Amino acid sequence: MARLAHTMIRVIDEARSVDFYEQAFGLAVVDRVPFADFTLVYLAAEAGGFELELTVNHGRTEPYALGDGYGHLAVVVDDVDAEHARLAELGYGPRKLVDFRNGETLVARFFFIADPDGYQIEVIQQGGRFQ
Repeated sequence: MARLAHTMIRVIDEARSVDFYEQAFGLAVVDRVPFADFTLVYLAAEAGGFELELTVNHGRTEPYALGDGYGHLAVVVDDVDAEHARLAELGYGPRKLVDFRNGETLVARFFFIADPDGYQIEVIQQGGRFQ
C-alpha cells in the first residue's frame, strides 16, 4: 500500500521560506540535506506524517515560473477565521474567506494565501471530509 510522503517546491531563499512555513503553519525543519548544487529542506507539523520538501538551488536568484499546471497545497486548521486574522496580523495578506457551496450544501470554508515564492496555499476549516 502506498503512502504519500511529501510534496516538493523550489524556493529562492531558504531562510525566508522556512520562516514563512514555520510562522504561518507551525511547520518545523525535520531534516536538511545539503548537496554541492542544491539543498533539500524537509518541513513537517508536530504530528508528523506528510512533509513539505523545499529545494533550494544554490545561486538561483530568478523567481521560478510556477506554470499553469500547479494548483495549490492545502492545510486544515481548527479555526479558519482565527487563522485568517493571525496571518493578516503577520502581514502575509491572506485573501478573502470563502464559503464554498454546492447548491445549499457547504463543501468547505477556506481562504488562500501565497508563500514568499508565490505558491498558493488553501487554508481550510476542519470538518466534513477535511479532518
